[in-house]
Amino acid sequence: MKKRYYITTPIYYVNDLPHIGHTYTTVAADVLSRWAKLRNKDTFFLTGTDEHGSKILEAAKEKNKQPKEYCDEIVEYFKNTWKQMDISYDRFIRTTDAKHQAAVEKFITHLHEKNEIYKSKYDGLYCMGCEKFLTQTDLVEGCCPDHKTVPSVHSEENYFFRLSKYREKLIEIISDNNHPQHFDILPEERRNEILGKLKIGLEDISISRANLPWAIPIPFDKSQTIYVWIDALINYISALGYGEAGQEEFNELWPADLHLLAKDILWFHTVIWPAMLLANGLPLPKKVFAHGFFTVSGQKMSKTIGNVIKPGELIQAFGADASRFLLLNSFPFGADGDMNLAAFKGKYNAHLANNIGNLISRVTNMAVKYFSGKFALQTTRTNEFMEEIKKSLQKTEKEIEDIKLDGILETILSLSSFTNQYIDKQAPWNLAKTDMKQLELVLYNSLMAIKYIAVLINPFMPETSRKIWKTLDEQDDIKNVTAKIPAIIPLTGREIAKSQILFPKII
Repeated sequence: MKKRYYITTPIYYVNDLPHIGHTYTTVAADVLSRWAKLRNKDTFFLTGTDEHGSKILEAAKEKNKQPKEYCDEIVEYFKNTWKQMDISYDRFIRTTDAKHQAAVEKFITHLHEKNEIYKSKYDGLYCMGCEKFLTQTDLVEGCCPDHKTVPSVHSEENYFFRLSKYREKLIEIISDNNHPQHFDILPEERRNEILGKLKIGLEDISISRANLPWAIPIPFDKSQTIYVWIDALINYISALGYGEAGQEEFNELWPADLHLLAKDILWFHTVIWPAMLLANGLPLPKKVFAHGFFTVSGQKMSKTIGNVIKPGELIQAFGADASRFLLLNSFPFGADGDMNLAAFKGKYNAHLANNIGNLISRVTNMAVKYFSGKFALQTTRTNEFMEEIKKSLQKTEKEIEDIKLDGILETILSLSSFTNQYIDKQAPWNLAKTDMKQLELVLYNSLMAIKYIAVLINPFMPETSRKIWKTLDEQDDIKNVTAKIPAIIPLTGREIAKSQILFPKII
């Protein structure tokens, strides 16, 4: 059975509406999923929502709703937002799904049967905002570093997972690239960060709460419920039918090829989750990539400040395709950065309206004006042009391997700029008076570059890509053609049309 390419986002907590942070991660995952298809991989893309815990209970009470009713409403916001953003996921998992709850119960029961969990008293700190237990070393000036609040002192009997016993094993697996269970942690500094923390030490962790009303009960002790983060992590396998008879989809898809997430939940995904999988004898994910945080106009996003960017506002201002581009072109993927609407406007006009949009408009207009959109040429292989395209393709292959999404966009923009400069240098408007054969070659070359650009931007801006493809009179859906890179079919036999304005300038 051929292993399918399996990519995941984290599941998003539904205590509030989707924001630009959720959108950033999900758009990136969608691009990576579409790029895998571009490379002829059978791809499965999972996203979803995390719906248990005390914060959900409180949020539902504030709205005077039952927890499930409240979750149902917020989930629709997420699904609608992803639809507006042209996110093409294969499955949307909810932790309130019966299938998920059954898988969680089975997973926890297996841990219990293997003596990987035990009951003991927990005395320590708990952050309601994070819904996680903290230690003194986690705090900054006595507060949770993320929520800037003083955690509560928590004392109750819980079930604990024997996480400490996996410390040496995890160090070995993460450190040794040739270890049979090795998984990559990217960027490299994130791997170093995790190894550094592991070398300091590792303690057993509480995996349950006493009688939390909105959570999955421990199957062998109904007085305890499963800690929300443990419940949430299991979504990656519950969505595939883990624990069901046959487990066919689970066997076909697991282990995940890539867990994509923000750096604040890296510890859960590179230490706790792998240890849980090891304890139950399951394969580990192949790669975990943690992107950075971003500020908005130099400040942390905050309702109080009023600088929260809503996905709908971004779409209204720029459209879905341009919004996808702008999110991933803002700063190096994996690093921390800053976003602001003024900078978005500048990038939109410079990169999309004046570069890519202008290229496609001017070339297709000249193709129709001088040749009625029809070309007899078969090849362009003897000029610098195909070398530049080949170089761009090689760069994007390396950049996708390293998950440098911003780098791919820069390569595409460079190819578009190169083509615009080529046109300016060749001056087809002058060639039309003196050398029609050279004019045909110049426009043919430019159109072939546009054809490659259409393919390369498809994962980032799928609708724009489809519009360009249609302008080039390609009959096949671009999704069915993309695997043919670099052997894209020549333009012979096509009738090029004038392109509509793809990116109207924003004043």
